Amino acid sequence: MEREFYTVDQIAKMLNIHPKTIQRYIREGKLRATKIGKSWRVSGHDLSCFTENNVSVYSMNSEDLIENRVRASSVIDITVINKEEANRISNSLTAAMNVKPVEYGQASLHAQFLEMDKVLRITLWGNANFMSAIFSFIEVFVNQTKEDLL
Repeated sequence: MEREFYTVDQIAKMLNIHPKTIQRYIREGKLRATKIGKSWRVSGHDLSCFTENNVSVYSMNSEDLIENRVRASSVIDITVINKEEANRISNSLTAAMNVKPVEYGQASLHAQFLEMDKVLRITLWGNANFMSAIFSFIEVFVNQTKEDLL
């Protein structure tokens, strides 16, 4: 049985996206590939599976492109009293992520408690709507915690 394989450049041309984006998909495990020598090869079957699972990426209308045109990342350090407060804030942000509206699109949030500095470090990535909402949520939450302490 003969199988067809494609290079990163061939796939990039077919999908009209940058070759580095294809390489990132391979690195992240989103697109299955085999390394042959120094270059990656993707089987026709794996490419088909990838494009079928990611139809929305290639069929975005102009409204979607405008809404997702801006991506931002941010690192926020919140000074906390102890690990319990850090956990409470982190759990609340995680809960907010689990119920985020569809218009926030793909987004990520990572929290890390730096015990020696008594700091909760939040790393965010997403579109402008998501970032704005999370910043507002953090502000409300931190102000509420401050009021509880007074």
